[in-house]
Amino acid sequence: MDQQNSEFLVGWGTLMLINAGLAQGKGRSGLNWFLLSIFLGPVATFFIVVFDPVAPSQPGEKT
Repeated sequence: MDQQNSEFLVGWGTLMLINAGLAQGKGRSGLNWFLLSIFLGPVATFFIVVFDPVAPSQPGEKT
C-alpha cells in the first residue's frame, strides 16, 4: 500500500471516530454513526451537525 492510500485511510478512520464522538454528544448511538461513517464519511458528519440533539426521556415516560 502506498503512502497516499495510507494517509487517506488514517484520515477516514479519524473522521469515523470524530463522528462517533459528535453523535454521542448529541445523545445518539456512537457505534451506529461510527459504522455509518465507513460508507458516508463527511456526509455523515454533516447530518450529525444538522440534526437536533435527542431529548432525554423523562422518568415514567414511554419510549
